[in-house]
Amino acid sequence: MGLRKRQAADAIKDARKSEYFAKLRNVPSSPRKMRLVVDLIRGQEVFKALGILKFSNKEAAVKVEKLLRSAIANWEQKNERKAEAGELYVSTVFVDCAPMLKRLRPAPQGRGYRIRKRSNHVTLFVDTINKENA
Repeated sequence: MGLRKRQAADAIKDARKSEYFAKLRNVPSSPRKMRLVVDLIRGQEVFKALGILKFSNKEAAVKVEKLLRSAIANWEQKNERKAEAGELYVSTVFVDCAPMLKRLRPAPQGRGYRIRKRSNHVTLFVDTINKENA
């Protein structure tokens, strides 16, 4: 690796040290369904977001709740203290498409209908509320 690439990689690593996030990859549900759940918690305080997800009827809410708990744990690990109520909020959360499984279903007169089994990746960032004001 050249000097320029190494310096760029080190700069990216240093920037990532101050970010607290968790990723959920290859979730076997469509990105559209996941975005409905993710939109409920974007910008919310983390403990309020956990309450919203806990009482949501969507199946994707269970997976996002576990992801949010992981992001909180990552923040606690890097800061070496427990998160308090009102301290953290969901700063950024987004859903990307993952590889799609393509299947064929038998159809009348020798044809085949395509079935696209979609999946997604979710990335969730948490941040302290003090940084938001500054």
